[in-house]
Amino acid sequence: MTTQESLQGKAAFVQGGSRGIGAAIVKRLAHDGASVAFTYVSSDEKAQALVKSIEASGGKALAIKADSADESSVRSAIDNAAQAFGKIDILVNNAGILAFGELDALTIDDFDRTIAVNVRSVFVASQQAARHMPDGGRIITIGSTNADRIPFQGGAVYAMSKSAIVGLTKGLARDLGPRGITVNNVQPGPVDTDMNPADGEMAEGMLSFMALDRYGKDSEIAGFVAYLAGPEAGYITGSSLTIDGGFAA
Repeated sequence: MTTQESLQGKAAFVQGGSRGIGAAIVKRLAHDGASVAFTYVSSDEKAQALVKSIEASGGKALAIKADSADESSVRSAIDNAAQAFGKIDILVNNAGILAFGELDALTIDDFDRTIAVNVRSVFVASQQAARHMPDGGRIITIGSTNADRIPFQGGAVYAMSKSAIVGLTKGLARDLGPRGITVNNVQPGPVDTDMNPADGEMAEGMLSFMALDRYGKDSEIAGFVAYLAGPEAGYITGSSLTIDGGFAA
């Protein structure tokens, strides 16, 4: 079996997949043979461009507009994907927001939306996808190395939301283990995306914390996710796996 065939016949759902790490994951899962549905919240143009690029390469993709902070939208999107593909073998929870700011500057709305997108949507999507998931499926959440290390001011709420994913992953792994469904948390460090570019204003400070003198690539995160979604990772579950260039070392 080649890498490109490792997910042949599988159906994947990526929550937050139209740009950055999410888009790289969508492309990689499709490249490896999966049919991929993904959600997006803003740009119809970007979402449809991603679908067309995958279809042009012989893959199958479906873009669904859904706000990850809205429970009913998440559930409906997963149901629509399951109806289109017949099942959901792989769920990737990638949707996330950054609420950085000093303690006095952060609002309750900042706090509540961070929890809604970064934590609650993971629970909602996992619960709904599991209803459409055959035994032996995969649930993968994109967390953050900041769950383990937050060496700068202003990241308390964001770090808290990513730390919550660590516990949720362990609990879901226990709940779904009897069905052979694995549940894991991928914790990237700084990755070169439009949200946190390698030449941005935060780059110099970020690099000073790292063992490797560079940002990560979205394709590197996608490759790690593809491995966890594939047949060789069936004995990994309940884990928080860091891919951060030594940020937390």
